[in-house]
Amino acid sequence: MLKARFVTDSSLEFVARRLRLLGFDVATVRGARLEELFELAIRDGRTVLSTSRRHPRRFGAVPMVALGAGDPAAAVRVIADRHEPAGAPFSRCPTCNEPLQSRHVMEARGEIPSRVLRSIRSARYCPHCGKWYWEGTHVARIRAWLEAALGRPLPVPGAED
Repeated sequence: MLKARFVTDSSLEFVARRLRLLGFDVATVRGARLEELFELAIRDGRTVLSTSRRHPRRFGAVPMVALGAGDPAAAVRVIADRHEPAGAPFSRCPTCNEPLQSRHVMEARGEIPSRVLRSIRSARYCPHCGKWYWEGTHVARIRAWLEAALGRPLPVPGAED
């Protein structure tokens, strides 16, 4: 499988967030025209993800994956089946795409509710947008959605292959 970096516009933001949760590097450029996505793909060595099937001739050498707009799970499966993620699941910020940093839970004091701090053993931090992430009850729902979309289980964190 190919490790790939992607770029898309906000029309695929839900899919981009789900792919980031799987560890894929997916940059989103809000309000970008298709040609702008191709130019950015050339500059940053990325593959364009789009709901459009149009592939301008002058960008013929730029890789593109045309995804249907109707079924996010199918779109996630298409990418996950053909490409290798840049990192492990839950290793990128789903909001801004930055790789997350592991941090001691006490560093999150004042940022994460105290009741949560007492119940978690680790936290992750996004150095770009400043958001904190931890293994809360919502993660089980997200994991279930991702596993259903992929048709296979996700690796368990900390388990060796």
